[in-house]
Amino acid sequence: MNITIESVHFDTAERLEEFINQKVRKLDQFSDSIIGAEVTLRLDKAETSENKVAEVALDIPGSNLFAKKQSKTFEEAIDSTCEALRKQLLKRKEKLKAK
Repeated sequence: MNITIESVHFDTAERLEEFINQKVRKLDQFSDSIIGAEVTLRLDKAETSENKVAEVALDIPGSNLFAKKQSKTFEEAIDSTCEALRKQLLKRKEKLKAK
């Protein structure tokens, strides 16, 4: 799986990139057909503490899956985004089995 990480208007720490790669690669367990993932990190302009936004788009033959979460830290946002994508992958797998 090819993982692209893009951070808007800031540089990501190597530790954060390793965390993202680890979390996104775990999604391979739920689908063998994931070609790649695009991760976009950005800071929301809101004055609240929950201003870290993570968006992940999975490239899968026939369709793309997408999740976007906002949280206090990028790690939390990535964690909940990957959880949402895991649910989408499982749902997609069930639909394919039903056919």
